[in-house]
Amino acid sequence: MLDLKFIRENAGAVKHAIQVKAINLDLDELLALDHELLGVKQRVEAMQAERNANAKLVPKAGPDERPALIVKGKELGEEIKALEPALRAHEEQLRQLLLRVPNIPLDSVPVGKDDSENVELRREGVLPEFAFKPLDHVELLELQGWSDPERVAQVSGSRSYLLKGEAVLLEMAVQMFALDFLSARGFTPLSTSALIRPETLMASGHFPGDEESVYKLEGDELMLAGTAEVPVNSLYAGEQLSLEMLPLTFAAISGAFRREAGSAGRDVRGLIRVHEFRKVEQYVLCRADETEALEWFGKILKNAEDLLTALELPYRVVQNCTGDMGAGKVLMYDLESWVPSENLYRETHSCSYLGDWQARRTNLRYRDEDGKLTFAYTLNNTGIATPRILVPFLENHQQADGTIRVPEALRPYLGGKVSLGKPVR
Repeated sequence: MLDLKFIRENAGAVKHAIQVKAINLDLDELLALDHELLGVKQRVEAMQAERNANAKLVPKAGPDERPALIVKGKELGEEIKALEPALRAHEEQLRQLLLRVPNIPLDSVPVGKDDSENVELRREGVLPEFAFKPLDHVELLELQGWSDPERVAQVSGSRSYLLKGEAVLLEMAVQMFALDFLSARGFTPLSTSALIRPETLMASGHFPGDEESVYKLEGDELMLAGTAEVPVNSLYAGEQLSLEMLPLTFAAISGAFRREAGSAGRDVRGLIRVHEFRKVEQYVLCRADETEALEWFGKILKNAEDLLTALELPYRVVQNCTGDMGAGKVLMYDLESWVPSENLYRETHSCSYLGDWQARRTNLRYRDEDGKLTFAYTLNNTGIATPRILVPFLENHQQADGTIRVPEALRPYLGGKVSLGKPVR
């Protein structure tokens, strides 16, 4: 959410953001409603002032004047009361429109319609060269007996997954490695629930707009989060933090649930796009200083890159264009890991800087050096998301006999094993 005063004074920049982010919003309608609301408020305030002035005259009035003044006071009170429903309706209508106003992207963000117009910044790591015919991750899982897609589909339907044996240990090992890695860099580990109230999705900016992707629990005022960013973003909602508390940095692990309503027919095979997964999320809450925020952006991006490097996975860094960065983001980069079977890079991490867009929605403020209440800035980035990361992991580290090589950094989490699985080829 942007400050209404900022929107009034920078309507051109906001209209440009609406256009390049392809947001369904008419800013002129919002500004017209704002103007109407100001008129109604001014009218109410003028009538309240008149009623107050009239009330002060009553005790001083003579017997002949007092009845008329009392009647006038009642009439003014009734008129004000009659205007209140319209005032509340205008305020709520304006609030709903304000929730749709996108953040202003940095000037350096490329303009584009979707992910096909994202800009590759650089590539890291060495692509594997196989002296044998490599398999895709589904074939590797089946060969080792590490999955059972038919049975889990009977239980949980499509886009579900089940891992068995050493694949489970691998998934847990990757998550623990990410938590230890981020903890060593000063991020406080959090284990959060995926059960959330609807207002937390409004606060994070997923609502309005992403309702079809969220699971709702019938009979309860609860939903299932698609990332730990959602509950963590609301942990301090409505609070006033001291300057000394900032920055707050978390490595939050939770279950994650996404209906994937807008991706019918895409990536239905294997572990790329499943309804339920587990994720370690980096989350930063810092002072309202863009220089500091961009420094944090670089830090959490480097954390994710260093995790991929430690897992010995080739990747590329991509800057998201305006049409692929989401309404609330000022700047966004994706990390895409190499998937040999598809001969392409797949997104495994997203790094986002949102300014005070989320903090305004949660009413999360702190007192700055001058004691002024100021909305904080927020950032987030993936630490590790499983099982998606297992796709490039299994495919890049497969060996000729069908076993999976374990990178050195992960071996302590797997009992010192240098490979997983049994020779099957």
